[in-house]
Amino acid sequence: MTLCPAAPFVGKALSLMHAKPARTWTIEDLAKDAGLSRSVLAERFADLVGMPPMHYLAKWRMQIASGLLTAGNTNIAKVAAETGYGSEAAFSRAFKKMVGVPPSAWRHRLEPDGRPAAAREPAPGA
Repeated sequence: MTLCPAAPFVGKALSLMHAKPARTWTIEDLAKDAGLSRSVLAERFADLVGMPPMHYLAKWRMQIASGLLTAGNTNIAKVAAETGYGSEAAFSRAFKKMVGVPPSAWRHRLEPDGRPAAAREPAPGA
């Protein structure tokens, strides 16, 4: 089996995004740090990963955000900052666009143990 010559460069780009998801990445920065031109990185990344690098980064950030929201102990502004969004509003718009529900709704749909929120037992005396 032969290794695709693009794999090390795409792997480097993935490592960079995974290591610093909150960084304000541009395709130029990512390509420079991976050792390729913008166009070559974009083409090779899409060929190997199945989507452009910036789309992958947005999905990766939402995966991190959904985990933080499900854990329930981080406010939305902090989740926004930890995933590279300059404001809570920008994060909320992006989250709703990609996930389909606002961050607050996502947070309340599951308990930290993974049970649906609706399955909660009523509080004593309720």
